Amino acid sequence: MSAQTYKKKYEISPSGDLPDKMTIYQDCMNTFNESPVNAKRCRLLISRLLRLLANGDTFPQNEATALFFSISKLFQHQSDSLRQSVYLAIKELSGISEDVLMATSSIMKDVQNGSDLIKPNALRSLTYVLDESTAFSAERLLKSAVVSKNPSISSAALCTSYNLLPISDVTIKRFANETQEAIVDLKQFVLLDEASEFYPTSTFTTQYHALGLIYQLKRNDKMALLKLVNQFSSGNALKNQFAMVQLVKIVDDLIHRDTQLISNFETLLTSWLDSKYESVQLETAKLITSFATHHSHLVGNRLFSNAVSTLQTMLSTPRVTSRFAALRVLNRISMVSPEKIVVCNPELESLINDSNRNVSTYAITTLLKTGTAKNISSLISTITKFFHEVSDDFKIIIIDAVRTLSLNFPQEWKPILDFLTDVLKNSEGGFNYKNSIVEAIIEIVSFIPQAKELAMEQLCDFIEDCEFNEILVRVLHLLGKEGPHTSTPSLYVRHIYNRVVLENSIIRSAAVVALSKFALIKNNTPLAESVVGLLKRISDDEDDEVRDRATISLKFIDSAKKNPVGEELLHSKYTYDLSSLEKKLTSYMSSNSDAFKTPFDVTSIPKYTEDEVKAMELKKKQQSFNSSTEELGTKFTDEAEETGKRLDSATYHGANLDEHSKDLQSTKYIDELLSIEQFKEFGSLINSSKTFPLTETEAEFVVNGVKHLFKEHVVLQFNITNTLTDVALDNVAVVCSSEDQESSELKELFTIPVDRLLPSEESACYVAFKKPEGVVMESFLNNLTFTTRELNPDTKLPFDDDEGFQDEYEIDPLVLNAGDYIKSSFVGDFSASFDELPNENVAVYNVQESMSLQEVIDKLIVNTSCLALENTQYAQNETNQHTLKLFGKSALNGTKIALIVKIVKSKKGIALKAQGRGEDATLSSDLVNGLM
Repeated sequence: MSAQTYKKKYEISPSGDLPDKMTIYQDCMNTFNESPVNAKRCRLLISRLLRLLANGDTFPQNEATALFFSISKLFQHQSDSLRQSVYLAIKELSGISEDVLMATSSIMKDVQNGSDLIKPNALRSLTYVLDESTAFSAERLLKSAVVSKNPSISSAALCTSYNLLPISDVTIKRFANETQEAIVDLKQFVLLDEASEFYPTSTFTTQYHALGLIYQLKRNDKMALLKLVNQFSSGNALKNQFAMVQLVKIVDDLIHRDTQLISNFETLLTSWLDSKYESVQLETAKLITSFATHHSHLVGNRLFSNAVSTLQTMLSTPRVTSRFAALRVLNRISMVSPEKIVVCNPELESLINDSNRNVSTYAITTLLKTGTAKNISSLISTITKFFHEVSDDFKIIIIDAVRTLSLNFPQEWKPILDFLTDVLKNSEGGFNYKNSIVEAIIEIVSFIPQAKELAMEQLCDFIEDCEFNEILVRVLHLLGKEGPHTSTPSLYVRHIYNRVVLENSIIRSAAVVALSKFALIKNNTPLAESVVGLLKRISDDEDDEVRDRATISLKFIDSAKKNPVGEELLHSKYTYDLSSLEKKLTSYMSSNSDAFKTPFDVTSIPKYTEDEVKAMELKKKQQSFNSSTEELGTKFTDEAEETGKRLDSATYHGANLDEHSKDLQSTKYIDELLSIEQFKEFGSLINSSKTFPLTETEAEFVVNGVKHLFKEHVVLQFNITNTLTDVALDNVAVVCSSEDQESSELKELFTIPVDRLLPSEESACYVAFKKPEGVVMESFLNNLTFTTRELNPDTKLPFDDDEGFQDEYEIDPLVLNAGDYIKSSFVGDFSASFDELPNENVAVYNVQESMSLQEVIDKLIVNTSCLALENTQYAQNETNQHTLKLFGKSALNGTKIALIVKIVKSKKGIALKAQGRGEDATLSSDLVNGLM
């Protein structure tokens, strides 16, 4: 006979099924009110109830309240194991029940007179039933529990006190002394008899809980925290490793408040790096490396080297968690200072084949970030040995890291392209994997001109047997865009026409568009005529879409010979600002009331040349290189279809939500400006700056500025936010006055003030100036003027009889410099382009401010509005000199300008030598002489 026969009905439950909510409710209500109480049955029902709640089910408030009070009746039973279950249920139900305070007296009674087994549960339950008005009643009980000799009771009291801080901090602050005593008192479990040999030994977790609570009580007192660190860092005061980690975090907090304290803690941090606990070593190394990222001049080379050495040692430990944690820290260092962890390369290489996928992923990405121009070839050969043995998702991560290398070291494109070509042709994989390789090769084509033709030839070979339509279309578009400008365009025509002959209608349609772009080659008439002949043949295709595209292309080609509009349609020289275009189209579709008889106006949408588009893309990629990589896994096609993500989300490197919102904000400001009647006569907008702050973010009035340039006008936009909660501002305006009024070339025309600014509202004030043609540089002193009026708390509007009073608020100066007349532009060969420019200017600067090389570089890039090329936007931490290469073009007339800035840091400060060349001598001179 089965043992299950002897089990009672209520004890039988399939392990995978959730219990029925109504059945559990009825059983609980009946069983908990029985007399006498069946402790075993009650525990079983409570466990099922908790399982139900843990899986997301809940009860209406009236049923939850009834359950809560039924369970509280079980306090009458003396079974400790039942009481432990009761406290678990009370904690879960207290959030959805009413009148939970009624159970407070029973819980406090157990805290005072209960056994040591249930006291910790009772103490933890107090957090859920006490509020601000009743917390003081538990003060005496909590204070005595904190100093209890039983570590479980003491820890439970400390955790409860910690959780009660937001509710009643006044009560908890009264036993700060007892909390500090709990850190010092090493509490041990009491062995009741000789048979208790298996009783748990204390891990001194009480120290961790007490230290966390005392930190919260004294976090605003810097001197008290310093005293705390000095007291518990000496000797063997802390036995628990988590308490030691907490102490490291307190030091981290202190040195970020006062950066000069790092020198005082250097000896202590060095000793912690030699701790017997890996968690303490790791947290200390993380503190040192993270602080050095932002304050490299304050962290000594010896301390940083010790931290890296500790992490290097942890890479060889048998524990996977330790290796993974050390790799994460090293990966973050590699994003900022890869040269500092080159010593770890042997250990990183040994982890490439680690059995844990996350460890091996971090190892290879970190290793690739430490690559230099000298060791790229050896890194690539190391990767090639194991690349074909790993899964697709891991391969994609490696391809992305190699992709980063290709842009960081464009001069080393040959081994990188060879590697990408090899894995593209000789390895099997899914869409995401193949797409990531193709996108990496396309980036090489776009940003490394000397590699363009070879990379395109490799793509031509690949599409001969490619099975993915999306990738084929992408490659055909690239061949049609870049192929006509190569030395042998006929090669690409042959490969494109092969797709027309051999592929399906989707590919044939894309091939027709790509083919048509070769028909306008001006220096190769026979090829152009051959392409026209091919298109005529294709116009008899069996598919409607293919025929239509071929016919339309022939019409465009024919019209291009007579009218440049046809050529513009086939070979567009400009790209529209997509965020602005999207907004305008949405507005046009929703507001057009004349059945779309009025044509869509594209003249107000900003347009970018191909160089400007490449510059924006490269700038985004440069910024993404410095961001941390927290997500290792990649979700692929099936999950993408379920969540609505892009199919190529694993390899897509477009704008993220933050970047898109910034683009939309800039578009919004421009649209608001151009919609104002006074500015319509100014003509087309030439350039707009990024938004920049003119006040602190914590100020009473937060002001951000934007500079707008027209051909003969300048408009300064001030976005003003009222952070005061009980005051409205009327007639808000900004008074701009030139620092040198006698020599000013700008003439103020008018100011458009903000009529009323209510609390938390943002609105824009505009100041317009007339300027002569060309580059005009000016510095403005700015004052915010307004009338303050008190608000009626009922209507949230100013009182009618309150006339208010005039006031003003000084904001930061604003500078109109040569960089505002420049747009970022991309060029493949910087040195050749620099040598070709005619007008040269040289200027020397000496920066006395306490700035790092990287801060100077960032400031130069912002001031010039140029694009940093050849990976010169980052300076190595250990070097004292750097060369920055910048390229841009005039927003007024499109003339090119290039800068080479040599920066040397010494004890006296930072010296700069700027050498600029440009097609416009005036702009070049103004930019070089107004850098800092």
